Amino acid sequence: MASSHTADSPAAADPPATPAFSPLYQQIKGLILQSLETGEWKPGEAIPSEMELAARFRVSQGTVRKAIDELAAENLVVRRQGKGTFVATHTEQQVRYRFLKLVPDSGEEGPAQRRILDCRRVRANADIARALALRTGDAVMQVRRVLTFGAVPTILEDIWLPGNAFKGLTAEQLAAHQGPTYALFELEFGVRMVRAEEKIRAVAAETQQAGLLAVAEGAPLLSVERLSFTYNDVPMELRRGLYRTDSHHYRNELS
Repeated sequence: MASSHTADSPAAADPPATPAFSPLYQQIKGLILQSLETGEWKPGEAIPSEMELAARFRVSQGTVRKAIDELAAENLVVRRQGKGTFVATHTEQQVRYRFLKLVPDSGEEGPAQRRILDCRRVRANADIARALALRTGDAVMQVRRVLTFGAVPTILEDIWLPGNAFKGLTAEQLAAHQGPTYALFELEFGVRMVRAEEKIRAVAAETQQAGLLAVAEGAPLLSVERLSFTYNDVPMELRRGLYRTDSHHYRNELS
């Protein structure tokens, strides 16, 4: 049976990523997200113009614009005046450190110096596997590092990444990369972190932790557990950090 398309209905060949009863712009947003997820447009690359996307999905330009407005608000794409719309990347200045909420109490500070303590392939225990939607025993890359600001060791981090997606990651790669770690994940492994969830609690420094952060045993630390996701809510990183807050504070914007 032949089907017809109106000026504002998505192409039948591309099933909407969201239920049919959702607003049309949300369906178009879902289709654009599919293209981002499959890597049709890479981080930093321009996506087609609103006019081209409107023709592709057989909808109005206004519908496409509304979909892109939401993607831009979620830091998935970046509009550049007179140049077009680009896939957001963690190398972009406005996106670079948006997941790092620890800021100095006074003044600006340069980028962190990273000391990689460990980077190895291990088997996920039940706790790590559950967080990363893996099976117990699946391969994960485990990284431990200390971030130092102004010669003061400030953050101790343990990071777990799915072994298949990050196969070949080395301590040398992590140490040599100058920009944000998430930019390295994009450039070398094609994995873009698009959102994160965090849990925060106050803890006391244990002996080994105190030594690595140069604080007294029992000193107060901020424990931050972050689960980061790529497109389509796929978990791609579990990060557990211990933060010194004697010269820094945790800052968040709520809206």
